Amino acid sequence: YGFINTCLKSLVVEKYGEEVWEKLRLQAGVQDTFLTFEVYKDEITMQLVDKACKVLGVPADMVLREFGEYFFEFCKRSGYDHMLRTLGGNLYEFIENLDALHSYLSLSYQASFLFCFVFPQEMNAPSFRVEKNEDGSMHLHYYSDRRGLYHIVPGIIGAAALDFFNIEISMEIVNQTEEEERTGKKEHIVFLVTQNPVLPYKERKKYSSSPPYLADSEKQSETQLNNEDPEKAKNTIRDRGNLVCPVKKSHWKTIRGIITLGRGKLLRGFDPVYPKSLWIDTKTFCNGLPFHMVFDKELRVKQAGVSIQKIVPGLQTMGICLDQYFSIVHPEVPFTISSIQKFINSQFVFQTRREMMPESWKQWPMLELRGQMIWMESLQCMLYLCSPLLRTLHELEERQMHIADIAPHDVTRDLILLNQQRLAEMELSNQLERKKEELRILSKHLEEEKKKTEALLYAMLPQHVANQLKEGKRVEAGEFKECTILFSDVVTFTNICAQCEPIQIVLMLNTMYLQFDRLTTVHDVYKVETIGDAYMVVGGVPVPVSTHAERVANFALGMVIAAKGVENPVSGNPIQIRVGIHTGPVLAGVVGEKMPRYCLFGDTVNIASRMESHGVPSKIHLSSSTYQCLKYKNFEMTERGEIEVKGKGKMHTYFLIRNKAATENEIMGRP
Repeated sequence: YGFINTCLKSLVVEKYGEEVWEKLRLQAGVQDTFLTFEVYKDEITMQLVDKACKVLGVPADMVLREFGEYFFEFCKRSGYDHMLRTLGGNLYEFIENLDALHSYLSLSYQASFLFCFVFPQEMNAPSFRVEKNEDGSMHLHYYSDRRGLYHIVPGIIGAAALDFFNIEISMEIVNQTEEEERTGKKEHIVFLVTQNPVLPYKERKKYSSSPPYLADSEKQSETQLNNEDPEKAKNTIRDRGNLVCPVKKSHWKTIRGIITLGRGKLLRGFDPVYPKSLWIDTKTFCNGLPFHMVFDKELRVKQAGVSIQKIVPGLQTMGICLDQYFSIVHPEVPFTISSIQKFINSQFVFQTRREMMPESWKQWPMLELRGQMIWMESLQCMLYLCSPLLRTLHELEERQMHIADIAPHDVTRDLILLNQQRLAEMELSNQLERKKEELRILSKHLEEEKKKTEALLYAMLPQHVANQLKEGKRVEAGEFKECTILFSDVVTFTNICAQCEPIQIVLMLNTMYLQFDRLTTVHDVYKVETIGDAYMVVGGVPVPVSTHAERVANFALGMVIAAKGVENPVSGNPIQIRVGIHTGPVLAGVVGEKMPRYCLFGDTVNIASRMESHGVPSKIHLSSSTYQCLKYKNFEMTERGEIEVKGKGKMHTYFLIRNKAATENEIMGRP
């Protein structure tokens, strides 16, 4: 389920940051978000874990253990806290009931994912089997058909022990084998679980998440022990030591410890009372427990409930072998009495064999039964107390069954009805999550399109001007006391146009302008406009800078170099351009509404244009004001002298030759 991958993402983002997650997921080739109840392939999770090891430079066992610890907290935050806390009163009971939790979740989600790496239903959940040892330690048996993930288990169990039971444990692998099961080889890991020295009360309280009244009760117990005489205290400690991985005293243990029976005798434990003979007849037993079976060591059926007899008529023949009519779905063990006894604390799921069912049943889905095994030592027989494993009313109808077939006391009736409603709610939640994901993707695409639109707008207008126009504000014209303006055009452009196809002209200008546009970024000058073959830029507008003349001069040198790489479509030789530059004051503002343009006004524009039109091919023509700005700036310039300028009379002008302090690569912005 996406729940697993979402947890892994949350861990990486929370501990290492968004950038690390982005790098990790790109290397793994997976999407950024996962739907909680959507089924994903195992390979996605395995890839994420593998890439996490490489990106973070951490061994796989450490990554998996850290994931296990975080996964436990993630499950709690996701609403499973109460469910997990009620699994058992101590660590032994907690682990013993993990398989039961998986079984419940398989009903709710049609797959189990808590405390395991499990995804689609056809995949098998890991199994846990726990054994008590005389010294107070435990052996935890972990079975899984996914190899190499067992390092997650110490992380999860250790976090649960510390959070729920206030104890620190260590888990050591004592055996690792592969067992041949019906579905292939299954990894079998045996952990030795031992409790570390108990923390002092004050330190333990710091890590405890138990209610205050329990913590106070525990402190009171310690005080009471100190006040008791040594013999009583010794007995009390011994009694508590009999617990496997002893934990803090729970609410129910406190209640059981003060139950008074008989003449005020105070009992610390509970001793059941059994009748001398069983006060129930066979018929009532088989009707009251319609889904149960009793079989011996040879798997011969000795007794069966009435409802299961109705569905599997072959069971009415006493003495038939149970494995002829049923197969074990969970846990995945051979159908032998020794295997069943080995997993006696697990919930067993049986499935009817299609070939042994009546003809009328063969086209229907096979019935599954879920329940517990109880070994009756005196009779040397096994009792299987079970119920139909049904998730919805639809599954009930598919098997031609009715609510009436299930005993009134069996909560399976309520589970089917409640789960029907829960599945409907889950489907609604799924739809909402999908819509949310669709909106997120649309929002992301919208943001990308917005950036493209803004980039296009900023290419047409200065950014601050464009932002003002977007906000609906009026852009006031601004006066700039000094800036440098450049004009350029292509020599003999009119003749070239007369002798070429229009598409050739477009291609030539586009090739040239692409290089010029790149140079505006290199030298940080503003492109005002292009009209035909004329290209106009300005330095010091719209953002005033003191180095406006140097920037435009370097840009002009780059233009001349770039033009040599553009081919004249008529002659096949490099094109030639004229460049004119002038420095002076201008007025700048936005003109028009339908296609607003940022325009420059003033005599400085006219003079710059005259410098270009009176220029020389492949030369950069400077006015005297620009020359004065560049005079002491490491530029090599030569005097042209006085020339007659149309509309301006005689003007003293110069040619820009090169920048003495910059190489050609620096001018062109090349590495």
